[in-house]
Amino acid sequence: MNQIDKIDWEKMDGLVPVVTQEASTNEVLMLAYMNKEALDLTLKTNTAHYFSRSKQRIWKKGESSGHTQEIVDIMIDCDDDTILLKVNQTGVACHTGRKSCFFTNLKTNEIISDVEVNTTEAYGVIDTLYHTILEKKNDDPTKSYTSKLLNGKENSMLKKIVEEAGELTFAIKDNDTEEIIYEAADLTYHVLVALASKNVSPDRVKQELARRFGMSGIEEKNSRTEK
Repeated sequence: MNQIDKIDWEKMDGLVPVVTQEASTNEVLMLAYMNKEALDLTLKTNTAHYFSRSKQRIWKKGESSGHTQEIVDIMIDCDDDTILLKVNQTGVACHTGRKSCFFTNLKTNEIISDVEVNTTEAYGVIDTLYHTILEKKNDDPTKSYTSKLLNGKENSMLKKIVEEAGELTFAIKDNDTEEIIYEAADLTYHVLVALASKNVSPDRVKQELARRFGMSGIEEKNSRTEK
């Protein structure tokens, strides 16, 4: 039996953890997960593919940023339940723009590596903002407005969405282009905060919008009723 076939996917709830190292230095770059399809794609293409638990889909590493991982070697541990990837990393591995996802000293809270890549350009402003919001969850609420929203009363956070939607509505009614842009940005931020509070990636919203292409509004509403 092939070693890969020994993975008990059912026992692992369909996902196996993957530790990824830079092949030339053995620096640990990231920890991610693969389902069977992602592992098969990785083996076939010689490029790292993972299963994103937040996006709920397979993603090719670097699909939006171009920061791909060429496979040098794939190892599996003695229990057949953890994979080690050794890769040639193009660009950086972390969405923060750092080479490795492991850059914070847990004892001192010191940041031990610098940002190397502009993540807004690499990943887009929505994804970058969403991940920035996630990182603010553990900040001091007295110093971070985002943390205050995430750690405060849920009704207060949701009330801001209603308020910003109302202000956007009035800006549209007044035909004020600059105000429309400003209020739409405010509304987008507060929607992303709400999504972050439930760990729902905006990528899943994009997937839902993509699903609706080619579907009439009536068909979409009927599909909801059928569910």
